Amino acid sequence: MAYESTIRRRFRFIAGHLDERMRRLVAAAEAEALGFGGVSIVARATGVSRRAIRIGLLELRQKPRALGLTGRIRRPGGGRKKTVLQDATLLRDLEALIEPVTQGDPESPLRWTAKSVRQLAAELQRQRHRTSHRMVAEMLHELGYSLQAHAKTIEGANYPDRNAQFEYINAKVRRFLARGEPVISVEIQKNELRGDFKRVGRELRPQAQPEKERLHDLVVPELGRAISYGVYDLGINTGRVSVGVDHDTAEFAVETIRRWWRRMGQQSYPQAKRFLITTDAEGSNGSRLRLWKTEIQNLADEMKIPIAICHFPPGTSKWNKIEHRLCSFISQNWRGKPLISHAVTVKLIAASGTRAGRRVRARLDTNSFEGIKVSQAEPENVRLRPDSFHGDWNYAILPHTLASSQG
Repeated sequence: MAYESTIRRRFRFIAGHLDERMRRLVAAAEAEALGFGGVSIVARATGVSRRAIRIGLLELRQKPRALGLTGRIRRPGGGRKKTVLQDATLLRDLEALIEPVTQGDPESPLRWTAKSVRQLAAELQRQRHRTSHRMVAEMLHELGYSLQAHAKTIEGANYPDRNAQFEYINAKVRRFLARGEPVISVEIQKNELRGDFKRVGRELRPQAQPEKERLHDLVVPELGRAISYGVYDLGINTGRVSVGVDHDTAEFAVETIRRWWRRMGQQSYPQAKRFLITTDAEGSNGSRLRLWKTEIQNLADEMKIPIAICHFPPGTSKWNKIEHRLCSFISQNWRGKPLISHAVTVKLIAASGTRAGRRVRARLDTNSFEGIKVSQAEPENVRLRPDSFHGDWNYAILPHTLASSQG
């Protein structure tokens, strides 16, 4: 018993510094020193199994190279085998659960649940596999899977003339700019709730003092919405945004263009003989919207010059210049800031200029734009001249005085 207590105490001091192989070698050395019955005594004192001590004795009596143990703790192939090697169908069943083809299968057991590693492990266990969420995570990593967000890459219908329309717009814009004629890009930018609502993004504040916001994004009738419609001048790199308080209609869109012309465009292009607008094909400035063309006709009559319009194909509005030159900077500037009032909205937009020289003006438009119903007969008064290429997307609206004088 004296030997046993001494070995136990000595082994306790050193055990924390030993790996698996050194534990059995130290235990084997103690047993070898004790002689007959040493294996049993050391096994009781150290907790190392008798089988491990015998293996250690064998290793002590042979050279490490003979055993193939140089630099190793176990022999090649030693130790417990991985579950995936013991369970031949585990990997296959895991891949079947996450395979994109089966994700859309209504009969797939995980079709209607979040496919977390715990959910996957639970389903594999129901299929009589011995696994855990940690093991599932390791297998997914080895298979090359990772958590990924959805990517916006599908643009909808791929129109046959989409690329040709892009090239047509680009060529037309270049011609107008080369002649010094105004070219603007227009688009409805944002339709935001006004008030202390949650805003995407973060801003610097004192620690543990976040901006307090409403729990639910429900419109407050007395506050309403902030509707911003932008005009970007490609020629002189400036922008103007009208913040409306009513509705997003073609009246509001054209009124924004009108205000841009009166307060910015007319001074910049006093000798303009024609005018080009690029925009998307949907919304308040849609290519099929009768009110849009009627309102543009009124604007052309006021300006007394033809207004040419090019629509981007449906679903491709992100290629419009205003998206990259104006809208993106506005979104960056007001991230994390609640639009508690129209004044705040206007100031945030106006402050989204750039060091490269882009100037942005923003004004509040308090007019009411309920939307006017245009009969099918009214567009007959619109002096519309379709282009030879895709006249539904590319056309000019002539002022009545100019159109009549030209016969």
